[in-house]
Amino acid sequence: MTERGALRVRLDRLAREVVRFGAVGAVGTVVNFGVFNFVRHVSDLQVVRASVIATVVAIAVNYVGFRYFTYKDRDKSGRTKELTLFLLFSLVGLVIENGVLYAATYGFGWDGRLESNLFKFLGIGIATCFRFWSYRTWVFKTLPAREAVAHAESFLDAEPEPSPEPSRPPRRTVQRTR
Repeated sequence: MTERGALRVRLDRLAREVVRFGAVGAVGTVVNFGVFNFVRHVSDLQVVRASVIATVVAIAVNYVGFRYFTYKDRDKSGRTKELTLFLLFSLVGLVIENGVLYAATYGFGWDGRLESNLFKFLGIGIATCFRFWSYRTWVFKTLPAREAVAHAESFLDAEPEPSPEPSRPPRRTVQRTR
Protein backbone atom coordinates (compact mmCIF):
# COMPACT_ATOMS: atom_id res chain seq x y z
CA MET A 1 0.00 0.00 0.00
CA THR A 2 1.36 3.42 -0.86
CA GLU A 3 1.67 6.24 1.64
CA ARG A 4 -1.27 7.95 -0.04
CA GLY A 5 -3.34 4.76 0.33
CA ALA A 6 -2.36 4.41 3.99
CA LEU A 7 -3.34 8.03 4.60
CA ARG A 8 -6.69 7.43 2.94
CA VAL A 9 -7.32 4.39 5.17
CA ARG A 10 -6.49 6.43 8.29
CA LEU A 11 -8.74 9.29 7.18
CA ASP A 12 -11.58 6.87 6.42
CA ARG A 13 -11.20 5.34 9.90
CA LEU A 14 -11.18 8.80 11.48
CA ALA A 15 -14.30 9.81 9.51
CA ARG A 16 -16.14 6.68 10.69
CA GLU A 17 -15.04 7.40 14.26
CA VAL A 18 -16.27 11.01 14.04
CA VAL A 19 -19.65 9.85 12.68
CA ARG A 20 -20.06 7.26 15.43
CA PHE A 21 -18.90 9.73 18.10
CA GLY A 22 -21.39 12.25 16.70
CA ALA A 23 -24.24 9.74 16.76
CA VAL A 24 -23.61 8.89 20.41
CA GLY A 25 -23.10 12.57 21.17
CA ALA A 26 -26.41 13.45 19.51
CA VAL A 27 -28.23 10.95 21.73
CA GLY A 28 -26.39 12.35 24.75
CA THR A 29 -27.31 15.90 23.74
CA VAL A 30 -31.01 15.00 23.47
CA VAL A 31 -30.82 13.34 26.90
CA ASN A 32 -28.93 16.34 28.29
CA PHE A 33 -31.45 18.89 27.04
CA GLY A 34 -34.43 16.71 27.96
CA VAL A 35 -33.28 16.23 31.55
CA PHE A 36 -32.20 19.90 31.82
CA ASN A 37 -35.55 21.27 30.71
CA PHE A 38 -37.49 18.66 32.70
CA VAL A 39 -35.61 19.48 35.91
CA ARG A 40 -36.09 23.21 35.32
CA HIS A 41 -39.79 22.67 34.69
CA VAL A 42 -40.57 20.50 37.75
CA SER A 43 -38.20 22.06 40.30
CA ASP A 44 -36.94 25.38 41.54
CA LEU A 45 -33.27 24.46 41.10
CA GLN A 46 -30.98 27.13 39.77
CA VAL A 47 -30.07 26.92 36.10
CA VAL A 48 -26.51 25.65 36.51
CA ARG A 49 -27.48 23.04 39.11
CA ALA A 50 -30.17 21.68 36.79
CA SER A 51 -27.60 21.64 34.00
CA VAL A 52 -25.07 19.71 36.10
CA ILE A 53 -27.68 17.04 36.87
CA ALA A 54 -28.53 16.78 33.16
CA THR A 55 -24.87 16.56 32.19
CA VAL A 56 -24.22 13.74 34.66
CA VAL A 57 -27.14 11.73 33.25
CA ALA A 58 -25.88 12.35 29.69
CA ILE A 59 -22.36 11.26 30.68
CA ALA A 60 -23.72 7.89 31.87
CA VAL A 61 -25.65 7.42 28.61
CA ASN A 62 -22.63 8.45 26.56
CA TYR A 63 -20.27 6.01 28.28
CA VAL A 64 -22.47 3.10 27.26
CA GLY A 65 -22.67 4.41 23.69
CA PHE A 66 -18.96 5.06 23.37
CA ARG A 67 -17.87 1.75 24.89
CA TYR A 68 -20.31 -0.47 22.99
CA PHE A 69 -20.73 1.45 19.72
CA THR A 70 -18.10 4.09 18.90
CA TYR A 71 -15.07 2.40 20.46
CA LYS A 72 -16.27 -1.22 20.58
CA ASP A 73 -13.10 -2.40 18.79
CA ARG A 74 -10.72 -0.68 21.20
CA ASP A 75 -8.72 -2.17 24.04
CA LYS A 76 -11.00 -3.52 26.78
CA SER A 77 -8.33 -4.89 29.11
CA GLY A 78 -8.26 -2.09 31.68
CA ARG A 79 -11.91 -1.27 32.35
CA THR A 80 -11.24 0.31 35.77
CA LYS A 81 -8.60 2.62 34.33
CA GLU A 82 -10.81 3.33 31.31
CA LEU A 83 -13.79 4.27 33.46
CA THR A 84 -11.65 6.38 35.79
CA LEU A 85 -10.17 8.32 32.87
CA PHE A 86 -13.60 8.63 31.24
CA LEU A 87 -15.04 10.11 34.42
CA LEU A 88 -12.05 12.44 34.87
CA PHE A 89 -12.26 13.82 31.33
CA SER A 90 -16.05 13.93 31.51
CA LEU A 91 -15.76 16.02 34.66
CA VAL A 92 -13.50 18.47 32.82
CA GLY A 93 -16.07 18.54 29.99
CA LEU A 94 -18.81 19.15 32.58
CA VAL A 95 -16.89 22.14 33.94
CA ILE A 96 -16.36 23.53 30.42
CA GLU A 97 -20.00 23.01 29.43
CA ASN A 98 -21.47 24.45 32.61
CA GLY A 99 -18.82 27.16 32.89
CA VAL A 100 -20.16 28.68 29.68
CA LEU A 101 -23.70 28.53 31.07
CA TYR A 102 -22.54 29.94 34.40
CA ALA A 103 -20.77 32.88 32.72
CA ALA A 104 -23.84 33.68 30.62
CA THR A 105 -26.27 33.34 33.53
CA TYR A 106 -24.38 34.99 36.37
CA GLY A 107 -21.85 37.08 34.48
CA PHE A 108 -24.19 38.62 31.92
CA GLY A 109 -27.63 37.98 33.43
CA TRP A 110 -28.80 35.93 30.42
CA ASP A 111 -31.00 33.47 32.25
CA GLY A 112 -34.21 33.15 30.24
CA ARG A 113 -35.23 29.69 29.00
CA LEU A 114 -34.11 30.34 25.43
CA GLU A 115 -30.85 31.96 26.51
CA SER A 116 -30.09 29.14 28.96
CA ASN A 117 -30.64 26.52 26.27
CA LEU A 118 -28.56 28.49 23.77
CA PHE A 119 -25.59 28.84 26.12
CA LYS A 120 -25.93 25.25 27.26
CA PHE A 121 -25.73 24.23 23.60
CA LEU A 122 -22.64 26.41 23.10
CA GLY A 123 -21.04 24.88 26.19
CA ILE A 124 -21.82 21.36 24.95
CA GLY A 125 -20.19 22.20 21.60
CA ILE A 126 -16.96 23.44 23.18
CA ALA A 127 -16.84 20.55 25.65
CA THR A 128 -17.48 18.05 22.83
CA CYS A 129 -14.27 19.08 21.06
CA PHE A 130 -12.33 18.49 24.26
CA ARG A 131 -14.08 15.20 24.94
CA PHE A 132 -13.47 13.84 21.43
CA TRP A 133 -9.76 14.54 21.70
CA SER A 134 -9.38 13.23 25.25
CA TYR A 135 -11.51 10.10 24.84
CA ARG A 136 -9.77 8.93 21.68
CA THR A 137 -6.31 9.85 22.99
CA TRP A 138 -6.46 8.68 26.59
CA VAL A 139 -9.59 6.67 27.36
CA PHE A 140 -10.46 4.41 24.43
CA LYS A 141 -6.99 3.62 23.09
CA THR A 142 -6.43 1.61 19.97
CA LEU A 143 -4.99 -1.83 20.37
CA PRO A 144 -1.22 -1.59 19.90
CA ALA A 145 -1.04 -4.95 18.13
CA ARG A 146 -3.57 -3.86 15.51
CA GLU A 147 -1.52 -0.77 14.67
CA ALA A 148 1.67 -2.80 14.51
CA VAL A 149 0.10 -5.36 12.20
CA ALA A 150 -1.36 -2.64 9.98
CA HIS A 151 2.05 -0.95 9.78
CA ALA A 152 3.77 -4.23 8.97
CA GLU A 153 1.19 -5.06 6.29
CA SER A 154 1.59 -1.65 4.71
CA PHE A 155 5.32 -2.31 4.64
CA LEU A 156 4.79 -5.58 2.82
CA ASP A 157 2.40 -4.02 0.33
CA ALA A 158 4.77 -1.19 -0.53
CA GLU A 159 6.64 -1.36 -3.79
CA PRO A 160 10.38 -1.74 -3.43
CA GLU A 161 12.24 1.51 -3.77
CA PRO A 162 14.93 1.72 -6.43
CA SER A 163 18.43 1.60 -5.04
CA PRO A 164 20.23 4.94 -5.02
CA GLU A 165 23.32 3.58 -6.75
CA PRO A 166 23.29 2.29 -10.30
CA SER A 167 23.56 -1.45 -10.39
CA ARG A 168 26.96 -2.84 -11.15
CA PRO A 169 27.75 -6.12 -12.77
CA PRO A 170 28.73 -8.84 -10.33
CA ARG A 171 32.40 -9.14 -9.52
CA ARG A 172 34.30 -11.88 -11.15
CA THR A 173 36.00 -14.20 -8.86
CA VAL A 174 39.08 -15.93 -9.99
CA GLN A 175 39.65 -19.37 -8.67
CA ARG A 176 43.18 -20.44 -8.34
CA THR A 177 44.11 -23.98 -8.89
CA ARG A 178 47.20 -25.58 -7.51
